[in-house]
This record gives sequence, C-alpha cells and structure tokens, in this order.
Amino acid sequence: MQSPLLLRVLQGLGALWALPLSVLGLLAGAAAVAAGAHARFERRYAALVFHGVPWGPGGALTLGNVILHTGTCLETRCRTYAHRAGRCDEPLIQLGDHERAHVFQAMLLGPLFLPLYFLCGGVHVRNRFERAADRYALTGQGWWPWPTP
Repeated sequence: MQSPLLLRVLQGLGALWALPLSVLGLLAGAAAVAAGAHARFERRYAALVFHGVPWGPGGALTLGNVILHTGTCLETRCRTYAHRAGRCDEPLIQLGDHERAHVFQAMLLGPLFLPLYFLCGGVHVRNRFERAADRYALTGQGWWPWPTP
C-alpha cells in the first residue's frame, strides 16, 4: 500500500521533471486566455486546465501538467483513436481520463515525452502513447505506453 505522503512527493518530483513541457503549455495557455479561454487547476487531472482554447481541431492537448482544451468540460465523451480509425468497436471514453494518462506519461518522461511521442508517430492511432491513453480511459489502468514485465 502506498502512503499518501510518498505519492505526493512522487507527484511533485514528476511535476518538476515535466516543468519544461508545462512551461510550453503555460505559454500557449496565456495566449489562449488573451483570446478568451479561462484556466482552472483541476486536481483530478493533476493539471492546470485551460478551457475554451479558441484554436485547434477540437479536443485537448496535454503539455506536462497543462491541458489545453477547446471545450468547457473534460468530462466530455469521445471515441478512442482505434474506434475512429475503424479498427474496432469500443465504448465512448471520457476525454479527461485520456488526457490524465498523458499527464502521467509526461510526469514520468519529463522533457523526453515530446520527442518520444513524435518518434512514435504523433497524433495517430498507431502511436503507443495514444493507445495507452485510450486504454487507461477505457479501463483505468495501463497508461504506460510500453509493456511491463
């Protein structure tokens, strides 16, 4: 059983390690606020969430402990990448759960997250980071993009 104090310390270290990405998110978020978005720290996602971001195709983008969201609520239901690509028939997932997986990935990988994410294919159904985030949103488990022993 994990102690709450140990978990908080690890989350703090992860947030510090992800800080370079979070700074990018904060800069984009500041521009979004100037264009009408609003920000709120949402503990459930361990992130500062900018809602109402006025650009992008819709949905959300996670940079470290910052989520840039075009909508008003991360509890929005959406399709998985595999479902949208016609690879399978899966139930709807919650967008916020998918983005929380990316926050966890960034907290563990820190500045390596973005290069690895793009090396794995970027925003695409074949990207192991996206598949892991969908798996986590579907099951509440498995946000890590590589198999564990």
